Amino acid sequence: MSHAPAHTPAYVTCSALGFDWPDGTPVLDGLDLVVGPGRTALIGRNGSGKSTLLKLLAGELAPSEGQLSVAGSVGYLPQDVTLRTALRVDEVLGIATTRAALHAVEAGEVTEENLAAVGDDWDVEERALALLSQLGLAPDLDRTVGELSGGESVLLRLAALLLARPDVLLLDEPTNNLDLRARRRLHAAVDSWPGVLLLVSHDRELLDRVDQIAELRDGEVRWYGGNFTAYEEQVAAEQEAALRGVRAAEADVQRQKRELVDTQHALARRRRYARKMEENRRAPKIVANTLKRSAQESAGKLRATQQDRLAQARERLGQAREAVRDDDEIRVELPATRVPPGRVVLTLHGLQPAHGPALPVEWEVRGPERVALVGRNGAGKTTLLRTVAGLIEPAAGEAVTHVPARFLPQRLDVLDDSRSVVENAARFAPDATPNRIRARLAHFLFRGARGDQPAGTLSGGERFRATLAALLLAEPAPQLLMLDEPTNNLDLASVRHLAGALDAYEGALLVASHDLPFLESIGITRWVLVDTGGLRPTSVEELREVM
Repeated sequence: MSHAPAHTPAYVTCSALGFDWPDGTPVLDGLDLVVGPGRTALIGRNGSGKSTLLKLLAGELAPSEGQLSVAGSVGYLPQDVTLRTALRVDEVLGIATTRAALHAVEAGEVTEENLAAVGDDWDVEERALALLSQLGLAPDLDRTVGELSGGESVLLRLAALLLARPDVLLLDEPTNNLDLRARRRLHAAVDSWPGVLLLVSHDRELLDRVDQIAELRDGEVRWYGGNFTAYEEQVAAEQEAALRGVRAAEADVQRQKRELVDTQHALARRRRYARKMEENRRAPKIVANTLKRSAQESAGKLRATQQDRLAQARERLGQAREAVRDDDEIRVELPATRVPPGRVVLTLHGLQPAHGPALPVEWEVRGPERVALVGRNGAGKTTLLRTVAGLIEPAAGEAVTHVPARFLPQRLDVLDDSRSVVENAARFAPDATPNRIRARLAHFLFRGARGDQPAGTLSGGERFRATLAALLLAEPAPQLLMLDEPTNNLDLASVRHLAGALDAYEGALLVASHDLPFLESIGITRWVLVDTGGLRPTSVEELREVM
């Protein structure tokens, strides 16, 4: 990878770029891409190579073939930010040495070494503190990473990038683990970014702030001007046109079939007439033979012409069908999950999780309620869910589930990586026959050999679908489903899959998420704010104002 001098206009270029994993599995093959100034969102299904491409651009991976060029300096925010807990904030920001030299100069140690370390960054502390405040972080450069929440660590890593002012900024799912307030801070930073910005995200609100969409599909990049809403409108128009093309091509195939049949009937009548003429000897033998040969040659040419036309019509139909997207959706009926209205499914009796807010003495979920747990990072949502699921012992009180319940954790560590998708699903439904399990998994897009894939080889989206299938198809059927940040690390197709599956779910839902558009799409009936004061009713309108 080459880096052009920083004074040239910043851009990213990939030419015939290829990348294979060490075991030979191809990820990218012959990819061409040019990204210039502005905000560009890279979208595509899980496993299409989006995160791999960002790592290649950041220099964390080396391409297997092709050329990759980045003009200017690069800043990269990975999907999973890991920082050593002992690091101070100024060390993460990359200003610890400059700051120490600055303090030394202020204390009277005006040495060449200290002056060289400070350089032109005499206002580095002021800029760093202002940036921390802008992102909603405490303006304290001496705090350690261990004192920060996961979401704050993401914002701190972003602050380090913004402070360095790279020419090209790469963001991979930057809003994962961020609460609503932190997301808005990040959105504002994206809005004001002056250089090249290439981001991967499933956050609808963030995607609606970009200038263009680059869709990585079938190994190629397709460009769409405007934000994600404009992209959806363009794709819908393309789909409508493609479907019209399929209908026209299908009609043409049927027409060519009818014309071929009509031709064959006409030729058959002509042959019968020729035989009859020969039998009646109405023409001399030499004339009859000449007519017969001529008729056979003419019939052969006509038949070949009609068959060619039919073959061409079928080829056009195939091309028309290829233009139609095959974005399969989960379609599943789950009547066994139905919960009667008013039935108590979950009761908290004086529950006090090991960490987190003090809860009401009594709190319950009834019937097919869809309850959203929302709140700031570190408020205790995950701890509460894991306590209710029985994975963490409470400090006091108890959580009682009155119906079969299942928990979908953030880490998707429910599956056994050494077992196939079918075998994993069978663990949750031991009495179901293999054929019944395969038939059910087909609704979750695991058809045929896909069900035999080891869980450890699945992409992020496939793993999510397999985990969701195993939980929803479990026996007895779960009538209370608990989800912890279910849209984290999911592509947009997988988010639609989740919403589609939950649309068919008739039990009670308890969902912790910062993704308001997703929560609204699944029909939340009760919004609950988790904070230091415990659990209190709220509304989506209030959340948009206060978070």
